[in-house]
Amino acid sequence: MVYNYNKKFVSIARELRKNMTPEEKHLWYDFLKKLPVNVYRQKNIGDFIVDFYISKYEIVIELDSRQHKMPEHEEADRLRDHDLNRLGIKVLRYNNRDINYNFNTVCKDILANMGLTAADLKK
Repeated sequence: MVYNYNKKFVSIARELRKNMTPEEKHLWYDFLKKLPVNVYRQKNIGDFIVDFYISKYEIVIELDSRQHKMPEHEEADRLRDHDLNRLGIKVLRYNNRDINYNFNTVCKDILANMGLTAADLKK
């Protein structure tokens, strides 16, 4: 589905794509980029820029640093997730520690939310 987006964020999203965090790079280059579906990095949806968006499955993937554990960030994330859910988008959140220490588990979880397994990718 195509969603409206805030045109003010286009240049910010472009800049974020150029300056991905190490964890975003790891997830992108070592997993998401290899999926047989379109995955967008730093995608504008409404008034948000999401880390990754898998359009076929309407899934957003967010990678959270430690700052997201702060109460004000937790509340903002909860409201953001709610707004995206209202659009029919499922939000998957992983912290950077998950990416660094449980990468395979994260990948399996993303696949499971797409209704796939690693075996499905080999077909």
